[in-house]
Amino acid sequence: MRRRLITSTLAVVLVVISVFGVSVVLVETRTITSAAQDRVESEALRLVSIVDSRMIGEDRITAGILRDQVGGDRYALIEIPGREPIEIGHKPGGDVIESVEQGDQGETVTVQEPRSTVTTEVGRVLLIIGGVALLTIVAAVVLAVRQAGRLTSPLTDLAETAERLGSGDQRPRHKRYGVPELDRVADVLDNSAERIGRMLTAERRLAADASHQLRTPLTALSMRLEEITLTDDPETVKEEATIALTQVERLTDVVQRLLTNARDPRTGSAVTFDLDEIVKQQIEEWRPAYRSKGRAVVSSGKKDLRAVGTPGAVAQVLAALIENSLMHGGGTVALRTRVTGNQVVVEVTDEGPGVPPDLGARIFERTISGRNSTGIGLAVARDLAEADGGRLEMLQAKPPVFGLFLSRTTAPRPDDDAPTVR
Repeated sequence: MRRRLITSTLAVVLVVISVFGVSVVLVETRTITSAAQDRVESEALRLVSIVDSRMIGEDRITAGILRDQVGGDRYALIEIPGREPIEIGHKPGGDVIESVEQGDQGETVTVQEPRSTVTTEVGRVLLIIGGVALLTIVAAVVLAVRQAGRLTSPLTDLAETAERLGSGDQRPRHKRYGVPELDRVADVLDNSAERIGRMLTAERRLAADASHQLRTPLTALSMRLEEITLTDDPETVKEEATIALTQVERLTDVVQRLLTNARDPRTGSAVTFDLDEIVKQQIEEWRPAYRSKGRAVVSSGKKDLRAVGTPGAVAQVLAALIENSLMHGGGTVALRTRVTGNQVVVEVTDEGPGVPPDLGARIFERTISGRNSTGIGLAVARDLAEADGGRLEMLQAKPPVFGLFLSRTTAPRPDDDAPTVR
């Protein structure tokens, strides 16, 4: 491309020089020829007037007297009736520029100048024009090389950027070149890099969320299947199989929810649901895990509460909080439901050491973890809560109290707030 730009620029310059040079040469040739003809005619008129005046005064007319009136490269012939012709200078050979004038006393004056003088002067003009044209060509070459470099270097740079983008480097360069068209291409590449980066981040986030969120239902499902293999009681097998099927449905719901959030985190599928059922379900699912560690999980608070949200998402949020208490907390884990204003709150607390002071509000950030965990669970739980218009907050650090706030639909009936072990 560099060679094409230089060649095209030089071609344009040569065409302009050719057209301009030929025009100047033609004009200058005419001008020089016309000037030479005017000089010859002017000299012939001057000689005629001199000869007339001397003839009227009966003065001598000789070549020596008139020689100073004729230029050194011109030839003059003065013919006076009844006298010998007078010649001044050397008669030129070949093509000449000539002027013949008649005097009042009958004399004839002929002045000639060799056309070679015109040719010499035209050649000098051509030499000047050629020098100017050569300088112009040199300047054009320098400018063409610089302009070609200015255009091709950004293109090479953009090609390298596109190659980096294709090889997986999504860092935008934010480099501009001062050429609107090239800057537009750079903008498009930078925007594409940012979009690809966001897509890859979303895919990595989806994979991390999926691995974390699917772990709990799969663990619970494997525990139910293990219970089935260890018992011969048909009723127990039926009960555990029913629970296992419920786990499969929850597993499907988790996958669907993750895919929906990956497409658009703002998209929710909120409905009115029975909060007691979700709390009861979670306690039943986590009871074996807590029992194996010699701990208990209980529920208390208002009953018959109906909230607005996605049941599967609410279950996942509660599962994340219960699992978090199982891994990092201690003692009994309590789920308490209450009402505040037009919202239903589910509080999850345990008797453990609480959240370290250095974590504080950062507990909901991704990759933030107080112990050996992924640091994803609480971040995903907050995203799930916010997707349906709810929110998840840490109400107290020691002992730890997390609150899930959901929209309330109907006023609950008064009920006993005493804890109930499930």
